[in-house]
Amino acid sequence: MIKKIAVVLGVLAGVLVAPVPAGAALPVVDMEAVLKAAQIDPRRADSAITPGSGESVLQVERALSAKGLLPSTYVDGHFGTRTIDAYAAYQRSLGYTGLDASGFPGPTSIQKLGEGRYTVTRLVSAGSRTTYHSATMNTRTKAMLVEAERLLGRSLGITQGSYSTSNPGSAGTHDGGGALDISVSGMTATTRTTVARVLRQVGFAAWIRTPDQGFAYHIHAIALADPDLSPAAQHQAGDYYLGYNGLANRGPDDGPAVTPKETWEEYRR
Repeated sequence: MIKKIAVVLGVLAGVLVAPVPAGAALPVVDMEAVLKAAQIDPRRADSAITPGSGESVLQVERALSAKGLLPSTYVDGHFGTRTIDAYAAYQRSLGYTGLDASGFPGPTSIQKLGEGRYTVTRLVSAGSRTTYHSATMNTRTKAMLVEAERLLGRSLGITQGSYSTSNPGSAGTHDGGGALDISVSGMTATTRTTVARVLRQVGFAAWIRTPDQGFAYHIHAIALADPDLSPAAQHQAGDYYLGYNGLANRGPDDGPAVTPKETWEEYRR
């Protein structure tokens, strides 16, 4: 009887709700894969599915649809703008506001959404806020920076950290976590390129910003898949994966080539 009621309610909402039978194993959602799609898919010109992410995204979309937040038409494995909007609505239903309701999944919300529907593997957490080199960042970003410094054999100066709204020229990319501007003072062009390459190696989308682009020389870095990324930083991360320069003109990526483009978690494995 309970199952029948659930199906009827789902049909009335325009969504077929299919509860997992008691005792059956729940599907598994890979959070790393979902985050990757949530960065890339809204920046695509089409509705292609990010390789390796489709099934996990489908489970998330089915859960959103079951809550009446996402029309069944968009339950397709593509984490596009409609799925972002639906996930943001779900976050708001949990009482989240501001950057916590940006539509980018966090470890708590994605697990709560999946209760009774799926389990989550490869959880990604930004960690707590901390200070490193006199700049604010989260512990995940700090760990990435420390590893980059180890590989480079040098300390890096930070001119702007994360969770910062002090610089309007940053266009919101530093409003959340995972964003750093790194000083290149005293570096040669070759050293700047080496630093950007190593930052990419450990999981940052990193570009050398130049006066020709309207900036003082620095390296702009976004920690891929950081759950605290601002929407603007999410867009830059997606553009990095798609081969763009992270600027409003969406020009070709002008940074050092790194293959594959890995997150911090992938690098550590």
